[in-house]
Amino acid sequence: MSILSHHLLNIGSKLRQLLPAQPCLLCGGMSRDGLCCAACNAELPRHTQPHCPSCALPSPHGEICGRCLKHPPHFDRTLAAFSYSFPINQMIKALKFHEQLILVNFLADELALHIGLIPAIQQPDFILALPLHPLRLRKRGFNQSQLLAQQLAKKCQLRLITEDCQRIRDTAPQSSLPWKERDKNMRHAFSLAPQLDVKGKHIAIVDDVMTTGASVGELAATLKQAGAAQISVWVVARTLPHHE
Repeated sequence: MSILSHHLLNIGSKLRQLLPAQPCLLCGGMSRDGLCCAACNAELPRHTQPHCPSCALPSPHGEICGRCLKHPPHFDRTLAAFSYSFPINQMIKALKFHEQLILVNFLADELALHIGLIPAIQQPDFILALPLHPLRLRKRGFNQSQLLAQQLAKKCQLRLITEDCQRIRDTAPQSSLPWKERDKNMRHAFSLAPQLDVKGKHIAIVDDVMTTGASVGELAATLKQAGAAQISVWVVARTLPHHE
């Protein structure tokens, strides 16, 4: 277990002792463990099965999957705290579409803990959230990925890139498109400010859910074109094939 994970676990243990009992978000029972009681937390769909280190889709022995061997993504690795299934999928929807911002800390805590539990994870030089287009941001009022990235930056003591990375095309929502059209939808969607120097840097992109990887892949391509050496993708949840 890494130093980061020990630090997070110690802080979490002390905070739980100070928290008043409150109803568990999932079962309604009284809990001193935050939003979810210990029993419900233990049942959450953590992404612990063997998976491809590049895209985080299941692979028999944790090796790089055939798809990534044939078409290597622009990002180098993906870390996902959960599989995108119940109740995590409903939590993310509640945050994203119903402004349940109380879930930000819980989901960021779980992602930070997951990152800390992975051995030999190189700390990135910067982290950044997958940007929303200004029109989408104005309509929604917030970027859930930005809120998650802000919490991760504090917890992991990392530098957060904010205004220097922009979404310049108001693309159709990825969830509204067939999988085969999502890569095309994201082409040339992002730009970097001239003053942002990423040459030789390791950057982690933070997002809530990864499905096809088209959005983070296009942003990773933009960063690589600007000289970034490594791109990690940190997501709360990874969508798995239907048969999983």
